[in-house]
Order: sequence, then structure tokens, then C-alpha cells
Amino acid sequence: MASHGELPAPEHGLLLSHFLTVRDVAVSRRFYADVFGGKVVMDENPAIVQIANSWIIMNPGGGPTPDKPGVTLEVPQDGARVSAFLNVRVADMAAFYAHAVARGARFLTEPVDRASELRCYLRDPDGYLIEVGQSTGLTKGIKAAPAAPAE
Repeated sequence: MASHGELPAPEHGLLLSHFLTVRDVAVSRRFYADVFGGKVVMDENPAIVQIANSWIIMNPGGGPTPDKPGVTLEVPQDGARVSAFLNVRVADMAAFYAHAVARGARFLTEPVDRASELRCYLRDPDGYLIEVGQSTGLTKGIKAAPAAPAE
């Protein structure tokens, strides 16, 4: 069990953490700890992994509860349609990419140089999309070109 200091519980103000509905808590917990170098601060009910200055909270899905009536939590059903994703910034894309691949992460592409940043995407065990980027030109005022329209 984690000490209070390791849990996402601010002493003042607020902090932001991200909740994921997962199929298998142990598999997802291990993915975020291994691929992102996270520290498991709670094993389950819910699982919490601290990654840098953020926390990923994971629990299985389920139906409505008194505090969220009419809402059912479930894992992604269609990987081709995404309305939100986790955005991770790294200091060294090449090192992170090699580390993640060595731990079994599967990326959609290798890192792409977009002038403003190096960027690539991977999926977690439940299919959640994760963007990983390293600001390069952006720190010098270089912005990425607008995306070409989908055909």
C-alpha cells in the first residue's frame, strides 16, 4: 500500500490525473510502469501508477453508480475512432522509443519529424492511443505545418 505522499492527493489547489477503464488491471499496470518508468503506488481498487509528475488510475469498467447515474465505463471498442488521448512529452525521443520497444510497446509508426517536434503514437493493452513527442523546433518558434486533409 502506498503512503499518502505517493497518492494523487493535493495538499492545496488541484492536480490532474488520468483514469483509464481497463480489461486487465495487472496487464495495464505493468504496461504503464514498464514502458513509462512509472512507480506503482497502488496495485488495485484502483491501480495507480505515478509517472513523472502525473498519475494513471486504472480500474475495470462497470455500470452506473450513484455519483455517475446513467454512465457506463468501458474500454475502447473501435481503435480507428478516438476522441481523446494521452499526450506524453519526452526529453529524448530516440532513447524513449528504444526503451519502449524493448519492453514490448508497439507503435503505429516510428517517430516522425514534424519540424516542430518528433512525434509518434502507440497503443496501450486496451487500445488507448498515446502520443509521444519531443519538442524540437517548437522551442525555437518553429510550428508544424497544418495537417493535410484526409482523403
